[in-house]
Amino acid sequence: MPTEAESREAEQQRGFTFPSALTVLAIVTLAVWVLAFFVPSGSYERGPDGAPKQGTYHREPAGLGVLGRFDELFLSPVNGLYGVQDQRTGQVGPDLTGELYGAAGVFFFVLAIGAFITVVFATGAMDRGIGRLAHRLRNRGALLIVAVMLVFSLLGTVEGFAEETLGFYGLLVPLVLALGYDRMVATGTIILGAGIGVLCSTVNPFATGVASSAADISLGDGIALRALMWLVLTAVTIGYVVRYARRVRDHPERSLSGHRPGDLDLSAVRDDTHEPPPLTGLHKVVLVTVALVFAFMIFSVIPWASALSGEADAAPYSWELGWSFPRLAALFICAAILVGLLTRMGEQRFTSTFVRGVGEFASPALVIVLARGVTTIMNNAKITDTLLHSIEGAVTGVPSALFTVMIFIVNLPLAFLIPSTSGHATLAMPILAPLADFAGVSRAVVVTAWQAASGWMNLWVPTTAVIMGGISLAKVRYDRYLRFAAPLLGLLALLITGFVALGAVLT
Repeated sequence: MPTEAESREAEQQRGFTFPSALTVLAIVTLAVWVLAFFVPSGSYERGPDGAPKQGTYHREPAGLGVLGRFDELFLSPVNGLYGVQDQRTGQVGPDLTGELYGAAGVFFFVLAIGAFITVVFATGAMDRGIGRLAHRLRNRGALLIVAVMLVFSLLGTVEGFAEETLGFYGLLVPLVLALGYDRMVATGTIILGAGIGVLCSTVNPFATGVASSAADISLGDGIALRALMWLVLTAVTIGYVVRYARRVRDHPERSLSGHRPGDLDLSAVRDDTHEPPPLTGLHKVVLVTVALVFAFMIFSVIPWASALSGEADAAPYSWELGWSFPRLAALFICAAILVGLLTRMGEQRFTSTFVRGVGEFASPALVIVLARGVTTIMNNAKITDTLLHSIEGAVTGVPSALFTVMIFIVNLPLAFLIPSTSGHATLAMPILAPLADFAGVSRAVVVTAWQAASGWMNLWVPTTAVIMGGISLAKVRYDRYLRFAAPLLGLLALLITGFVALGAVLT
């Protein structure tokens, strides 16, 4: 990970600091609360599954006085965590009886996976594994780029690997320079490698998981389409970076990043004295454990009967687990403890690392809570259904393929304002998911279109630490990075719209 000095330097070079996701959501909370005074309240009739019935919207008073509305604002973070929805009135409150409406399950899942990831990185296995891979391929530049991008993309699609990439610039920048490339190759390898994985998240808990929870579907729903997208878009992105790398190696004057003093003086082959330390037996055990844990998570959430039979209402097989966030949280807590035991981390070091991991992931967990708190204000003021009704006509009769493309486009500006994927999902999905019902489109396809929009924006927007911190560490100008990435962004947008349109038609 970058040092504090590097982080401060990256922050200073930003010029304009966009508010954090927590601040943005606090502003959104206040804005929605004020808006609720002016938007008429109303509701739909709902079926047994809770989905609104098209054409049944009617005006209905919210029954909230001025003091009641202030109380809703006051309690919104609490309701966002463990608010309970009364099945008769539909109201959400911490002292009601009914089903959990708050994001407590997702909240604790994020904290658990944060603790697990931090414990894994504390062992040094992940850093050393990637370092060894890079060194072994040091004389095969194109293969190095492919391997590193593939690993980063795989980590991105499985667990949202993004901010963690900031720690690899110190390793990869000098390595790609030594191979005759430029700093833009290192930047593209890291940012686009991990970013395309997050864009095509298959079971990423911070994107697909949170969005699926908010859409009230399984994490495994739609995984086939997302896996196909990941394969195709990852291949396209890797090919794009490799093509640029070969061009700049053959014609250094065509470098988009330019060359800093000393860049061209590096040897074409790294000295063997720079070889990273070898993987120990424990490091190998940790890496295998990580792979097995994520593989088991994927197995546990996929609705295998539906996936294999193609029938959405197929009866689950006897061996299906059908796990959701509470059990997944327990899985990663146990996995963190297992890694600590395997590496003989010791009680003091393990507990401090575990708690530090929880603390580092508290921010995205709180973002989820605040975003869910916004939806509780809308729910209790009964304006959610009013907003649905206002655009019901726009999607009624719209071809399913066009609807999913509209979902992708609508979410682009939202992703700019809320760069946190988990916060964006929790805020937007309660509205987008019922719209899918009206348009006759699978909610899983809407989740895919939403996360593609969020991931696409986060490949270039200056509101993310991954972009601005990354280019600062690589010493690449932002405008040059945009020039480098622009053609790929256009191609990815076309591919994404094609995939979501195809998914809507097939489902």
